[in-house]
Amino acid sequence: MPTSRVNKNQNSSSVEVRPLSVHIGAEIRGVDLTQELAPADVNSIRQALLRWKVVFFRDQELNHQQHTQFSQYFGDLTPAHVVFGGVDDAYPAIYSVAKHRAANEEIEEPLLRPWSGWHTDITAAINPPFASILRGVVVPPYGGDTQWINMAAVYNSLSPTLQAMLEGLRCVHRYDAPDGTSKSGAYHDKIRGHELIAEHPMVTTHAETGERVLYVNPGFVASVVGMKPHESQAFLQILYEQSIRPEYSVRFRWQAGSLAFWDNRATMHLAPADIFDVDFDRQFYRVTLMGASLTGVNGSTSTLVSGSPIVAV
Repeated sequence: MPTSRVNKNQNSSSVEVRPLSVHIGAEIRGVDLTQELAPADVNSIRQALLRWKVVFFRDQELNHQQHTQFSQYFGDLTPAHVVFGGVDDAYPAIYSVAKHRAANEEIEEPLLRPWSGWHTDITAAINPPFASILRGVVVPPYGGDTQWINMAAVYNSLSPTLQAMLEGLRCVHRYDAPDGTSKSGAYHDKIRGHELIAEHPMVTTHAETGERVLYVNPGFVASVVGMKPHESQAFLQILYEQSIRPEYSVRFRWQAGSLAFWDNRATMHLAPADIFDVDFDRQFYRVTLMGASLTGVNGSTSTLVSGSPIVAV
């Protein structure tokens, strides 16, 4: 397996990067995230993130404080969840991703499509998170894998004709319950009290790499601006079908002590549904990093429709 590594000295990094697929995903070794990191190691991790879009760590037994501390090397932190809040006042950036967190939401059978569940975190905000860092604490012995897609690679796979068309379009992103679900009154009260709607360019220019990224996701995109509803739905379906092709994805099998760190500006990810078919428990924790409004290829920028920008904790 190809790797990249620099022997550690005063000005170099001990980080070892092992790619997991052609277009996305790499495992990082040679660093202990419970300890203070050298600037060279922080830079190596960031460069690996930009290159591979999602990076993974194994055997890192972090607590909330260490998770928060590691995340702060890469930017300011958002509140745990801009709609649902956190789990510990002492650690306001920590969000619980538990198997049974939706147990009281009266979820009916959703409208299932091949791209059901795929999303990019909180793109309904005018300044969606730059990145997310998820750690596994209670992990099933099997099942519960998470998948990510490189949306820059998806954009590059499209024809020049379609690329040119997309670069002039914008989408409305809205925070709402998924299509085909019915949730409790308390859930909808939370949504109404924290309404988030934004317009983003359909193709964005990545702030650090300059790559062009197809910026759509089934979790939050409500419509294409200027299209009739049936046109918008059909058009997005073509893009989603292309996006979820396996060659643009990586699948990660979790273990206790695993971390996943992904670039929210260039990926979609799929939370696993198979965990609900077994009795195993599953408890993860997530921290997200502050992002900025987005810029399209033609210079257009994100527009706030409703709600407020995300602010740092």
